[in-house]
Amino acid sequence: MNSTPAISLLGRVRWLLLLTIVILGACSSPALKRDSSSDMESPAPIIEKSKVDQKVRPTIAEKRLGHRLRPEFAQYFSLKSDAHLTAVNWSELPGWNIDQVSNGISALLQSCRVLKKFQEWTDICQQASVLVGVSNEEQREFYQSHFSPFGVHNEKDANAGLVTGYYEPLLSGSLKRSSEYSHPVFAVPDDLISVDVNAHPFFKNFRGVGRQVDEKLVPYFTRAEIEQGLAKVKGKEILWVKDKIELFFLQIQGSGRVELEDGRTVRLGFAKSNGHPYQSIGKSLVSKGELELSQASMQGIKKWAKHNPDKIDALLNENPSYVFFRMLPSNLDGPIGSLGVPLTPNRSIAVDDTYIPAGFPIYLATTQPNSTDPLNQLMFAQDKGGAIKGAVRADYFWGFGESAGINAGKMKQEGFMWVLIPKTFVLTGDLN
Repeated sequence: MNSTPAISLLGRVRWLLLLTIVILGACSSPALKRDSSSDMESPAPIIEKSKVDQKVRPTIAEKRLGHRLRPEFAQYFSLKSDAHLTAVNWSELPGWNIDQVSNGISALLQSCRVLKKFQEWTDICQQASVLVGVSNEEQREFYQSHFSPFGVHNEKDANAGLVTGYYEPLLSGSLKRSSEYSHPVFAVPDDLISVDVNAHPFFKNFRGVGRQVDEKLVPYFTRAEIEQGLAKVKGKEILWVKDKIELFFLQIQGSGRVELEDGRTVRLGFAKSNGHPYQSIGKSLVSKGELELSQASMQGIKKWAKHNPDKIDALLNENPSYVFFRMLPSNLDGPIGSLGVPLTPNRSIAVDDTYIPAGFPIYLATTQPNSTDPLNQLMFAQDKGGAIKGAVRADYFWGFGESAGINAGKMKQEGFMWVLIPKTFVLTGDLN
């Protein structure tokens, strides 16, 4: 069993009283409320990193523009701060003048389904609704007229970060268990309890979920414990799939499709995780000498699994994280991201939304998977992931199918990011 200390429910009252004393006078909760249960696991494949060509590598301008964000911006969008955002000129975005920004209009309209509730976005979203079919240049002018670009950097002004990829896989499955289809996909068990860690920060070690045992809140079962049958998942089977390793990677991607025996295809979406952090099985295989670093991609791990079926269970159980799913309508345009809207292939990314405001347009400068060929284009922050942590960190959504999976599995690139922020949030003038 997990050894994390339990927290008495009675003791929580004393903690709340103490916490109230400590935080008197603190700021109120940010306006944008998100469902912490939407955290999707998207760990990076372990392959050699490809870097952006030095000729196009952006730098943080020595003389920063006299633009700054409104003081309430970070709180408004639930960010840790805005210290990692620096105003820049449009000319500093590599390839901005040649990107087919019109290909991103459907993704912008999806973001507007959520962002239009904010006054500063209302006019932008109204005008965006008539941009479909408008020329690429006119759409580029639309962004330049309504937004200001802000470069994103990590601590110590490091503006380079990691870009990985994810996709929507296709599995073979059945609504009935059989010897061929024996691996269950579970819905959320009834004993999994969600905890608002923002309201109760002393529960932060529980990552938002746990279970109650004798008036105590304890971490939920690990993957190994769930596989051993300790969790109350009986009766929560949505369907069964053929391949255990494919199911594992479905949990990593967070969503996917399952082709049933009768030819129908159903779509599964992330519901909740068990709250345990993801541990890379690729890194484990490399450390044990089972794979070379360059082989530890998704494809390499699947190949290893085919040759080592007796070792699969032990390897998978090294990762304590476990994902539960829900059935989604089959007529959606794409899998649902944490923003609550369908993702758009090659235009949606997962980010750390404590640094990057959810739904906002992001300009990304990186390279094609395992290559130095540039991949510079407008994206939208419509998802987040358990392994996507830090300001300059993105997970690129490649779409559905085998080719998308190949790109996602190979992608571990250096990248740079700029947030396009509505000008209504920007104050101009000297910073002195």
